[in-house]
Amino acid sequence: MIRRDALDQLPVRTALPALRAALDGPGSAVLCAPPGTGKTTLVPLDLAGLTGKGPKRRVLVAEPRRMAARAAARRMAWLLGEEVGTGSAPAQGWGPVGFTVRGERRAGPRTAVEVVTTGVLLQRLQRDPELAGVDVVVLDECHERHLDADTAAAFLLDVRETLRPELRLVAASATTDAEGWARLLGGAQGAAPVVEAAGVSHPVEVVWAPPERAVRPAHGTRVDPALLTHVAGVVRRALRERAGDVLCFLPGVGEIGRVAGELAGVDAEVLQVHGRAPAEVQDAVLAGGNGVRRVVLATSVAESSLTVPGVRVVVDSGLARVPRTDHARGLSALTTVRASRAAGRQRAGRAGRQAPGAVYRCWPEGEDGRLPAFPDPEIRVADLTAFALQAACWGDPAAGGLALLDAPPAGAMAAAREVLTAIGAVDGDGRATERGVRMARLGLHPRLARALLDGAQEAGVRRAAEVVALLSEEPPRAYGDDLAAAWRTARRGGDAYGARWRQEARRLASAAGSGAGDGRGTGAPLTEDAVAGLVAALAFPERVARARGAGSYLMASGTGAELAGARAGRGDRAGASGAGAGSGLRDAEWLAVAVADRPVASASARVLLAAVIDEGTARAAAPALYASGEEVRWADGDVVARRVSRLGAIELAARPLSAPDPGLLRDAVVAGLRREGLGLLRWPEAGVALRQRMGFLHRELGAPWPDVSDAALLGCVEEWLGVELGRARRRADLERVDAGQALSRLLPWATGEAARFDELAPERIEVPSGSRVRVDYGGAQPVLAVKLQELFGLQESPRVAGGRVPVLVHLLSPAGRPAAVTADLASFWRDGYRSVRAELRGRYPKHPWPEDPSTAEPTRHTSARLRRG
Repeated sequence: MIRRDALDQLPVRTALPALRAALDGPGSAVLCAPPGTGKTTLVPLDLAGLTGKGPKRRVLVAEPRRMAARAAARRMAWLLGEEVGTGSAPAQGWGPVGFTVRGERRAGPRTAVEVVTTGVLLQRLQRDPELAGVDVVVLDECHERHLDADTAAAFLLDVRETLRPELRLVAASATTDAEGWARLLGGAQGAAPVVEAAGVSHPVEVVWAPPERAVRPAHGTRVDPALLTHVAGVVRRALRERAGDVLCFLPGVGEIGRVAGELAGVDAEVLQVHGRAPAEVQDAVLAGGNGVRRVVLATSVAESSLTVPGVRVVVDSGLARVPRTDHARGLSALTTVRASRAAGRQRAGRAGRQAPGAVYRCWPEGEDGRLPAFPDPEIRVADLTAFALQAACWGDPAAGGLALLDAPPAGAMAAAREVLTAIGAVDGDGRATERGVRMARLGLHPRLARALLDGAQEAGVRRAAEVVALLSEEPPRAYGDDLAAAWRTARRGGDAYGARWRQEARRLASAAGSGAGDGRGTGAPLTEDAVAGLVAALAFPERVARARGAGSYLMASGTGAELAGARAGRGDRAGASGAGAGSGLRDAEWLAVAVADRPVASASARVLLAAVIDEGTARAAAPALYASGEEVRWADGDVVARRVSRLGAIELAARPLSAPDPGLLRDAVVAGLRREGLGLLRWPEAGVALRQRMGFLHRELGAPWPDVSDAALLGCVEEWLGVELGRARRRADLERVDAGQALSRLLPWATGEAARFDELAPERIEVPSGSRVRVDYGGAQPVLAVKLQELFGLQESPRVAGGRVPVLVHLLSPAGRPAAVTADLASFWRDGYRSVRAELRGRYPKHPWPEDPSTAEPTRHTSARLRRG
């Protein structure tokens, strides 16, 4: 029995005629409908003709999350008076509404509306691009910009253009870039119609509730416990101040558990909703309370697609957890970010679904405007390995022909292709191999697919599948950081995680099939610890790691890694989570790191889940990273020449080289010189003076006089030090090189200008007394420091650089102390000499102090010596 009263109350019904017209015309449309209007439930039923209007069609609805897919199917079945998976006559098979998520399918020939996750939709498109039997595809919550959803949309548009132009597409969302999606769906024929449905929204009061004291910003998966304590306090406050159930948004499972603990003793039922929650808990939340007040702690899974009955208050932590790739450290993981303003609106809207409500926002009002407007599309920030494999299997390895709202970043695609090539999923041209197609159909990340297929050859399908199931959904932190121990705990456990793990392990074992290998190998059967290590190493070969100190490791990628307990032992409170000092990984020489993150202000990753391995396993899992050869380089201040074998950045073995390759030696010496600078060479006084004179001419005259700055000389080191570099084998050889002698090679001999070097930049200048005085070119202007009496009779200051530059004359007293400075000697004789003469003649009476120095006889001697002569 169709529940007409419930259907008639859904506001989206007013938009259905326009939506039907759009699909009957252009065949695609963008549906914008606020939360709670029925876009997820009534629209698919109407398009399938199950409400009694329009032709009968088969509709496929794609949801971003398993929980949302199950909930949407159950809600639609309820509106029809049915139950998902039974129908009114079980003998006839599944009912008119069904769902398919990874590992669970409740749909059959009678199913008119099937709700699937976007991941399942991608798998189906790869197997059957035509989607035989499907008339309409609804992409729900497309504003969230999940990578699978964007990819599915691109594939569907390709199908419409090339195979099935009659296939109808709807992009549905509460808040989205309607114009962008309309252009995308319309393609060359112009923008697709945008159909809008007005919602019945109740007012939601915004209450700003920031922490009284500053909290540390979230980083990686770490959230300051002080913020979580504050959020729990705000929930208690909301329970006191408001009526109705409270929905609290938190970034992840760990934070939900922490806040649930803080709420012990509140006069309400505390429920935890997230992707890992048991189905019965999810059903209980969505079914509504039975007169008991509830506090629902949820991740962003509750932002859209789901209606939680009874909610009048939302408490928003302001955080979300999203996938990110740290390319510098080779780490891909979920990370905590500030939720966007669009997400904030979605969350707040949950409080006004059924009546007026309130939202408590746990951040200052002044920060709200600085939040990002929308969440980052996953395609811009996430690991693209799975996307690249999907594109390769679709026949477009570069994804250049796919209709995407945002193009994948070139760097991330290049990194993804490197991984796919290394695991044999694509060939040299980037096209999917037979092995790659098989990996794509396993419904796993390509890394885990490789681990399953290759691990089964040594460990057997069942055991490899069980470990991969652990890696595909990380075990709870309470299981510890030892992967093998977590495997044993999951096998024993009767918790919700253990149940999901067993189901996924069975699915993977069935999907891999007997062709994956029996695990007998060629030697003795592997122990469980060895199997865990092998599978983890096969999945993440660049993360195999060797010990380099207490709890500290170096991964093959070059990134440092530390066990969480080791970091905590040094006083890092942020690293105190995890197995701690009792970890079975503590004394391992080699590890295969399965899960790691990067704590705040740390250069090293923090190991969250790993398995003990040996060097043989590491090399077997990462053959592409193994290399052996001569290594001649500058290290620790000198040339090091060795024959080295490495696994990525990890040095396995080394022995000295007695006769290294001369070319490699030369390169190492040059690298050392460039790293440590020209001070490695010997610079006698004459060499320093030569460089200063050459620098002066380059500054004043330019070419062909060379630039002799540090940067310039290091840039052309082969040109002026070639002979010496050919003979140098170590630091000591460089320290014996006469840099000045080598530097003379840069003088412009080829043009003949070098012959004028002493003329243009003379080392010494002869003054009227007959003395040859050295010129100092070390400053901005050449300096001639000479006793005043030696310049008597000289009318003008000396000039250099072909007469272009006057020398700055430092006039010295008879005792050699500065008396005056001038670049215009004639002016000094006329104006400045009189005051100097008055000051010094009494102090030095034996020296001549004529009235007119410009015509006086120069001298290096005192008056007494002159009279005796």
